[in-house]
Amino acid sequence: MMYLAKILTFFVALLHLYFLWLEMFAWTTKARKVFKNFPQDLFEPTKNMAANQGLYNGFLAAGLMWSILITDSLWSIYIALFFLSCVVVAGLYGAYSVSKKIFFVQGVPALLAIFIWLILLWS
Repeated sequence: MMYLAKILTFFVALLHLYFLWLEMFAWTTKARKVFKNFPQDLFEPTKNMAANQGLYNGFLAAGLMWSILITDSLWSIYIALFFLSCVVVAGLYGAYSVSKKIFFVQGVPALLAIFIWLILLWS
């Protein structure tokens, strides 16, 4: 069960590394194809804003990766739960303010990982 929790947490971290890359380094190229509903003429003017968002996604990814590497199992669970909860909150806010798809892309995988971590914590 611990391996499943770590794999799901790693997956969420990889998602946020992808978001980092997309928003910091590919905003005016690949992101144009990913965010088709975003006005095409706004990609260039919002490049710095997107890079800032990407940096925050990188912090989430770093925290999630850190939680996987912690050897103390309780400490690992607590750190994972904190960062995964941050992802869920970000997903909920994104669903509310931008698109419901955001919650399904980032919130649902984080919720699944939280569920597995909580089972480990309570067992």
